[in-house]
Amino acid sequence: MKNIAMTIAALTLATASFTTLAATEVQSAPAGQQTIGVVSASTYGSLPSLQSQLNAKAEQAGASSYRIIGASGNNQMYGTAELYK
Repeated sequence: MKNIAMTIAALTLATASFTTLAATEVQSAPAGQQTIGVVSASTYGSLPSLQSQLNAKAEQAGASSYRIIGASGNNQMYGTAELYK
């Protein structure tokens, strides 16, 4: 029983820490944060699929937030995002 309680506690803490590391999409440059770079992505999906890919790349780069600065395409979507920390 003690092992089950410890496992549940560990999973809860792990989940909480992953959500705090996620990058947040913003509409303008956040005050007090610096630009740390730019990422780009492309997909054969829709705009939400492109946003998801840019979000994943922002998280991999360690950004706390990102702003999509360009997106275009019809069947294949291309996009660029500026990263902030």
